[in-house]
Amino acid sequence: MSNIAFIGLGNMGGPMAANLIRKGHTVTGFDLSETALKVLESAGGQTAGSALDAAKSADVIISMLPSGKHVAELYSEDFISTLKPNTLLIDSSTIDAVTARSVATLAISKGCKMIDAPVSGGTGGAQAGTLTFIVGGKQEDYEKARPILKCMGQNIFHAGESGAGQVAKICNNMLLAIHMIGTSEAINLGVKHGLDPKILSEIMQKSSGKNWSLEVYNPYPGVMENAPASRAYSGGFAVDLMAKDLGLAAEAGLETKTSTPLGNTALNLYRIWSETGHGKTDFSSILQFLNGKGNIEN
Repeated sequence: MSNIAFIGLGNMGGPMAANLIRKGHTVTGFDLSETALKVLESAGGQTAGSALDAAKSADVIISMLPSGKHVAELYSEDFISTLKPNTLLIDSSTIDAVTARSVATLAISKGCKMIDAPVSGGTGGAQAGTLTFIVGGKQEDYEKARPILKCMGQNIFHAGESGAGQVAKICNNMLLAIHMIGTSEAINLGVKHGLDPKILSEIMQKSSGKNWSLEVYNPYPGVMENAPASRAYSGGFAVDLMAKDLGLAAEAGLETKTSTPLGNTALNLYRIWSETGHGKTDFSSILQFLNGKGNIEN
């Protein structure tokens, strides 16, 4: 079993750290939220007063942070220089590939190993330990990290060298946003013409329109009991986070002069929805935007 430092104990990081503890690992966590630290302690983990204190004796450091800026600030030269040789760094934040590559280069130059390992599966997957990890980095570092990742997820993919995990993740989330909007448009249109949203969803699930948003994460309230749409769009994956990921996809498109017209349209829609005060609601609430805010009872 490993001595693991976990930096960032939010809606995703907290349950991930708890799963590591359940699998027998020793976990020391740090977060700016006192509540998050208390939750980790209640799960059997230890807490530290700073990221550096959490990491100083760790064999493995896992981070789950909001943005590339936060990742770069954590994995500074001063921070990495204090770590034990061959410490394995696993960044599970969703950030730009450029930052992922730069911090990995720095870490490797200081005698550490590093992979980018963003996740898919949402808060439900984090709690259940069924996340998908999409890894970028050296093959040998991926193999070393795999047993740790298996404690938190079911599907582990090696996408390529440093930064590849981030590129694959933002491609996935761009597609997710596009088919969530499409699913919401289709159900909303059917309901406006008098169709029952549950029956329409069943029809499309058995037809060529079948997709993950329709089948697992239905955006219409009452169709799927456990979906955020049936909980007033609470929990799940926030609109602001989707907008962030779509922004990363747009930046990646600009870097390679790749056309992403549907991704850019999705970005604009989610940014508008966020600016109207819905940034903390689940991203499936885009159906409300298409329908007109307040027209659907929750």
